[in-house]
Amino acid sequence: AETYAAAGRDSGFPAPGQKIGEDSRRPVHNTEEYRYYPENPFMSVADAPLSTFGADVDTASYANIRRMILDGDRVPEDAVRIEEMLNYFYYDYPKPKEGEPFSVTARLAQCPWNDKHDLLQIGLQAEKLDEGTMPKSNLVFLLDVSGSMEAPDKLDLVKRAFLMMTEYLKSDDTISIVTYASDDRIVLDGAAGEDRLSIMTAIENLSAGGSTHGSRGIETAYQLAEKHYIEGGNNRVILATDGDLNVGITSEGGLTRLIKDQKDRGVFLSVLGFGTGNLKDNKMEAMADNGNGQYSYVDSIAEARKVLVEEMGGTLFTVAKDVKFQVEFNPARIKGYRLIGYENRVMADQDFEDDTKDGGEIGAGHRVTVLYELIPADSRELIPETSLKYQTRPKETSQAPDTDTPPAYDDEWLTIKIRYKQPDQDRSDLLEYPVKDDSFHTQMPEDMVFASCVAETGLLLKSSEYASNASYASVISRLQDLKRIKEDDYSNEFLYLVKRVAAAADQSR
Repeated sequence: AETYAAAGRDSGFPAPGQKIGEDSRRPVHNTEEYRYYPENPFMSVADAPLSTFGADVDTASYANIRRMILDGDRVPEDAVRIEEMLNYFYYDYPKPKEGEPFSVTARLAQCPWNDKHDLLQIGLQAEKLDEGTMPKSNLVFLLDVSGSMEAPDKLDLVKRAFLMMTEYLKSDDTISIVTYASDDRIVLDGAAGEDRLSIMTAIENLSAGGSTHGSRGIETAYQLAEKHYIEGGNNRVILATDGDLNVGITSEGGLTRLIKDQKDRGVFLSVLGFGTGNLKDNKMEAMADNGNGQYSYVDSIAEARKVLVEEMGGTLFTVAKDVKFQVEFNPARIKGYRLIGYENRVMADQDFEDDTKDGGEIGAGHRVTVLYELIPADSRELIPETSLKYQTRPKETSQAPDTDTPPAYDDEWLTIKIRYKQPDQDRSDLLEYPVKDDSFHTQMPEDMVFASCVAETGLLLKSSEYASNASYASVISRLQDLKRIKEDDYSNEFLYLVKRVAAAADQSR
């Protein structure tokens, strides 16, 4: 981490999470808001053989947690979304086959924090687009310039982030800029991407002040996106804010309904969160989830580079929308399962085939990583059941359940089903991937070791009731010998963060 920090300073950019200004990181009053989701419980395969949820490629939670750890602050349990921690990092998943928008990888191994359980890793790798094949973009920068944004880690960082992004625009892109405070203002109306001077001048001249009428700004941004709509292109609003809306529609529910009404017009929404002290994480996550876009948190110029430059394809270009997972477990091999994270993406099983139900959006080059903790079929462990008023279930026993699995499938643990739509289509396609014995690894692959360390750290930060024997010492021990720790700056930084959290936990004892 020290080496990377030095490299960041030499290049003119701080390392991921490196502080911008000490004063901006110490608000007098903290009014940050996070939504509570109960953790997914263990489910009995006999009672619930299907697990269904929408894909999620948001990464905001990890960057936000990093900011708190580097500032020496306590991490609120509700700020920890393990799926966003997992999806922040790269994994060595194969490229998609020709004609498919993404590849699917499955790995099985013993669970590190509970040696009586197994761990399932599902990895989805989206197709990357070459620069020459990327469609034209119609982008509306919707920038919060209210008084709450007047801080070095807010509007100043927003300006630096979008100035940097402007350098990478294509000449035939169309750029509009809308700002909002007490009222909304159109700063730029459909400038060509090659007119960088006009775009950069408009950004440089922004200043903060006034209350926050965000809903009016959102409506104006969508109107501009429609005005300059590019058929077959990438039409997107990019919202940069701390989420502290206090005029107009301000509730999470009201904002969600506003965004859902607008997305049906073919314009997607990406949300970038900035700042500390009054971050409204719950509102920004809801807007991105319902606007067919991603939610990222930007705590440094290096993170802005990662989101808006290094991963621009994923941030801006959707290759599959309404992506849904459904995993069917074989009771002959698995007694129970628990989906780790994705609590806000869980869906009813019948919604999997219902094309009117939203899933998640996958951008070009994006990865989705999913972990399940599995209870083997021969386990004596009892899985708690919800009590029923009008019917009774047979009592669980310590014996493995009787199964009628056909012999042709007795080597299968589960089947992964994925539904997705092309960005311009309303009907979904189906992919299926059976997971067999050859997916089990007696020695966990390095990618899976790293993913398990990220998840275990998330369980500890959440004070999860399912953490079992999880410990920071175990995470550090497994991480420090990984090849990727030496080769990847973000992985190296993660190890540094875990060590900081572990040291703080030891001091508090």
